[in-house]
Amino acid sequence: MGEIEQLVRRAKKRDPDAFTELMQLHERDMYRTASAILSQDADIADAMQETILTCWEKNRYFKTWMIRILINKCKDILRSGRRMICVEELPEQAAKDTVEAEANLEWKEALWGLDEKYRLIVVLFYAEGLRTAESGKLLQLPNSTVRTRLARGREQLARYYAETEEGGGRK
Repeated sequence: MGEIEQLVRRAKKRDPDAFTELMQLHERDMYRTASAILSQDADIADAMQETILTCWEKNRYFKTWMIRILINKCKDILRSGRRMICVEELPEQAAKDTVEAEANLEWKEALWGLDEKYRLIVVLFYAEGLRTAESGKLLQLPNSTVRTRLARGREQLARYYAETEEGGGRK
C-alpha cells in the first residue's frame, strides 16, 4: 500500500496529522486549479480554505473529489460578486527577477487569454496531469467534449504564443 493510501485511511479515522499531510501534498494542485478560475490571491486562498474545511467535514479524501469541491467553491466566489480581473489590470508585483518567474507570468497570462471552459481543461490536463477521461468524470462532461475543449484550448494557446513571437513579446 502506498503512502497516500495509508494517509487516506488514517485521515478517514479522523487523524488530523494525516489529513494535514494529505492537504499539504495537494496544496500546489489546488492552487493551480483555483488560479485557473480565480485571479485574485485572496479569492484563491478562500476557495482553498473552504475546500479543506469541506473535505474535513465530509471525511472523504481523494484528489478528483477534492478538486471538484474546489471548482465549486471558486464558482461560489465568482457568483458572490467578486469578479475576475485581467492580468493586465493587476498591480505590478515585486516578482523575483528570474527566468522561472517570467515563464510563470507568461503561462498565467496565456491561460487567462483562454476562454474559461478551455482554461480549466488545459490546467487539469497539463498542470494536474489528469487524463481526458478523468477530467470528463470530474467536470461531468462527455469525453468527446473534454477532448474538443482541450484541442481548442491548445489552438488558442498556439495563437497566443505565435502572436507573442510575432510582436516581439506582449507588454
